Amino acid sequence: MMAVLCSVLLMSGCGGGNNATVQSTAEPTKEPVAAETAKATDTTPAAAVGSIVKPVTFSYYSNYDWDTTEPWGKDSTTAWIRDTLKVNMTPIQSSGAAETKFSTMIASGSLPDVIMMDRGANVERLRQAGMLVALDEYLDQYPNLKNNAGEATLGMLRSDDGKLYQFPNWYTSSPNGNGGWIINRKIYKELGSPKLETYDDLYAYLKQVKEKYSDVIPLEIGAKGRGIDTMYGGFAENKPYLSKANPVGNALESIFEDPIFTENMLYASKLFREKLITQDAFTQTGNQVTEKLVTGRVAVFVEGDVVNPGRDANNALRTLDPESGYDIIWPIHKAGLDAKKITPNNYSSLGWNVLVITKKAKDPEAIFSYLDWATGEEGQRILNFGRQGLYWDESDADGVPIQNEAGLNTPQADKDKERIGRFNWVGNTTFIDQTKALMDAQLPEEKQNWTTLAQKKVTWNTSKNFTEFANLDPLPDSEEGTIATAVNDIYQEVFAKALYAKSDDEVRSLLSKANEDAKRAGYGKLLKFQTERWQNNLSKMK
Repeated sequence: MMAVLCSVLLMSGCGGGNNATVQSTAEPTKEPVAAETAKATDTTPAAAVGSIVKPVTFSYYSNYDWDTTEPWGKDSTTAWIRDTLKVNMTPIQSSGAAETKFSTMIASGSLPDVIMMDRGANVERLRQAGMLVALDEYLDQYPNLKNNAGEATLGMLRSDDGKLYQFPNWYTSSPNGNGGWIINRKIYKELGSPKLETYDDLYAYLKQVKEKYSDVIPLEIGAKGRGIDTMYGGFAENKPYLSKANPVGNALESIFEDPIFTENMLYASKLFREKLITQDAFTQTGNQVTEKLVTGRVAVFVEGDVVNPGRDANNALRTLDPESGYDIIWPIHKAGLDAKKITPNNYSSLGWNVLVITKKAKDPEAIFSYLDWATGEEGQRILNFGRQGLYWDESDADGVPIQNEAGLNTPQADKDKERIGRFNWVGNTTFIDQTKALMDAQLPEEKQNWTTLAQKKVTWNTSKNFTEFANLDPLPDSEEGTIATAVNDIYQEVFAKALYAKSDDEVRSLLSKANEDAKRAGYGKLLKFQTERWQNNLSKMK
């Protein structure tokens, strides 16, 4: 999930008013105040006068069990936003029970001003209940979202009534993704650096690891076995993984009848039976996976996000031994396939999730003005690279921060304490990905970011556009929603059972039974509903 960052657009001053100007540091007034225009220099073009940020205080809730919203103003970034833009935020926590909290807030009518949530069903649940503010009237006055996301993306986010209620996070116009394969550099070298391209190569290599390193996990697949989903992309060319459906021609069909899904599960089960895969895949936590990686007890790691844990593990191991660490490799695939057409990653122009403004907000326009500033160049620079004067003093002609002495020499561990990036709720992926890559190039090679290098080298080049499959989920309380819940339960159960199966025949038998159970639960009706949504997406994209 957290996978994510973006591309260089024109700097404010060259962007035709794209960039929002900031509120003066003077005492807040009832009317918004534009910041003074910056003096033009060779490296810092004059800031264009565009939309402005209205002073506002709002409550914010992230509808995820795992997410805890940190206090506003305790870090240098949000302290700058509070003091300069006069924008304040009051967090509301899910306390690890997001679904219950969300339902309670709806039932009691005690919604926060802003909610971060997944696109789709729950957004429509709020919209149909008349609880959301339509954002259309603000798009021209505050133009960063409109100009950066584009009308095609916004059109895909509009509800059936034709209005826009969702402000996208990490939307993009370029490929991104963090999933794939990394290998333990030292173990690989000690075993002779054998060819590691196909699933046959992988099987032979994992057996070597198991024979020589008794305390090392040959293949780590992450918490809940999520790496198996990533492996799926290696069994076919340009194959999108939808989890509960399989695109065939113009229709979505049963995932349990998908030959690629079956082949993937057969392969994973074989590795598991031979103890070449971590045996606690469905009980371990993310922290336990991280601990294995940073102590070098993993030979190969496959997951939907390997570049972030890979960076941390690589840095930790190299501190102790410069010859150790992890390297990213091109995705492993079935023999005979074109390696250039293997896409374990997928991306959507719509991005990850969305923010909505509820009708509880006293000044929705002011909230939108801040979010729009945040998604523009100036906001993205500050939210992702820190306030000006911290690690950078000036930007170049393309809006890329030029790192100062602190930016070049401060250890990453100390930079992490600044919590930079933590409050970027409306990520502009294309701008950030390309900007961070250009910033990284300012550093000597030994100081360049491992994650950025891995993304440029592999993960961004093995990502497939997935936008057409967005928003397929039905409303939870609809008939199709009830079916979807039942099918998901069937899927999760057979996914685990197939991995633990004692033979290939048992794997096939389990998938066949799951398919019949899903059909009895109404799977056909769900697939018909989702096919119609998919085809509607394709029509919108045209």
